[in-house]
Amino acid sequence: MLKSYIAFDIETTGLSPEMNEIIEIGALKVRGGRVQERFMEFIKPKNSIPDNITALTGITNAMVEQAGNMEQVLPQFLKFCEDDVLIGHNLIFDYSFVKIGADTLGSDFERHGIDTLKIAKRVHRDLPSKSLGELCRHYSIDNSAAHRAYHDALATAKLYQTLAHYFEEDEPEVFQPCPLICGALKCPSATKKQLDFLKRLAKQKGLPQTWNPETLTRNEASQLIDGILSGRNL
Repeated sequence: MLKSYIAFDIETTGLSPEMNEIIEIGALKVRGGRVQERFMEFIKPKNSIPDNITALTGITNAMVEQAGNMEQVLPQFLKFCEDDVLIGHNLIFDYSFVKIGADTLGSDFERHGIDTLKIAKRVHRDLPSKSLGELCRHYSIDNSAAHRAYHDALATAKLYQTLAHYFEEDEPEVFQPCPLICGALKCPSATKKQLDFLKRLAKQKGLPQTWNPETLTRNEASQLIDGILSGRNL
């Protein structure tokens, strides 16, 4: 189990790293297995926060009104990360937003990371959902402020430690840090299994099908499934 790393999470105005914006970054710097520093910052977006994002996260336009913009906040976060291994849940989603933002500012952000979603898919094939919320419930990890960046980052760190405790000895390769490749431009399409599960969920909850199965990506499908299961349909 890694004893030093950065666990982080972001909240955004949507699912596309190219079209949408980061509105909150939360992270914790772990050294020797203990939290050494915390990073919690709102970012004022160029466009208004959509109502469905406010419903999901609780973040309003008023809350970010006095926050710094991307050009002010992101360099602080990049400095906070140093050269550490990054840990996140569905890590490539969060990393893609930060990487594209860093590229826009002319900054380097090439990192290695560990994805707790990838680990969960390997060791918990039996669970119908591997969302952060469902895994926290499975392991009785308290996350009373889900869908807020720092609290989700802290929950992810606890989930990583729990998964490593139970499974790292038997599945060491999935716990190894890997180079993070920004796949924002070529995000794979949603799988048939995801689409079928979404269709069943929507029918069970009496929700309209608001997504296009022809263009839905795997990341977007995961976000939709998480939103429906948590009772906050995106």
